[in-house]
Amino acid sequence: MFFDTNYLLLVMLPTLILSGLAQMYVRSAYAKWTQARNSRGINGVEVAQAIFQRTNVRPINLQGTPGELTDHFDPGKNVVRLSAGVAEQPSVASMAIVAHELGHVQQYQTGSALISARQFLVPAVRFSPMLASILLIAGFALQISGLAWAGVAFFAVTTVFALLTLPVELDASNRAMKLLDEAGLLASDEDRRGARSVLNAAAATYLAAALTSVLQLLYYVSLVSRRSRRS
Repeated sequence: MFFDTNYLLLVMLPTLILSGLAQMYVRSAYAKWTQARNSRGINGVEVAQAIFQRTNVRPINLQGTPGELTDHFDPGKNVVRLSAGVAEQPSVASMAIVAHELGHVQQYQTGSALISARQFLVPAVRFSPMLASILLIAGFALQISGLAWAGVAFFAVTTVFALLTLPVELDASNRAMKLLDEAGLLASDEDRRGARSVLNAAAATYLAAALTSVLQLLYYVSLVSRRSRRS
């Protein structure tokens, strides 16, 4: 029902391009800076320990996680999970990634308004995409525009979440650079340049996700508007 020419040209194709470019950027930055040894010669776990000791970030548990670029902070269990490459290698990329995740930890520990707003939407985001699809299909099949518009409204929740995620991630990256500075870990221009490059690449993926969600929302609004005018 939704895979018409407009969807292919205005949503699917831009999504593939934006997502592909973002992933290429991330992979390129990670590949380059994972080969560059940071000036302190410390791995990701040691970076975290230095930040815990020298900044206001309170220590939390660190755990391993399988895969590459799978590092994340789990606020529910209050743990940072690090991939083996980040945890064990003394690279500039490892340093930046750990600091970014601890930037998220600091957001929670200091009660960041941005993170609080995003967390408020988490329960709704868990079911809104499925409800959006059901209501859109039902609305078109039964020719009830109100149901279709309700589907658009539920999908809009996911778009708002994606838009909120972008400043949350940018804030975590800014905090990461400050934490590395406070901990005395940016000991050279290469450290600083490499850390910023890795963090910028990560931000590109969230920008791509936000843009594609907006494109999809606009497509649904246009589609429902056209169908409503016909009925």
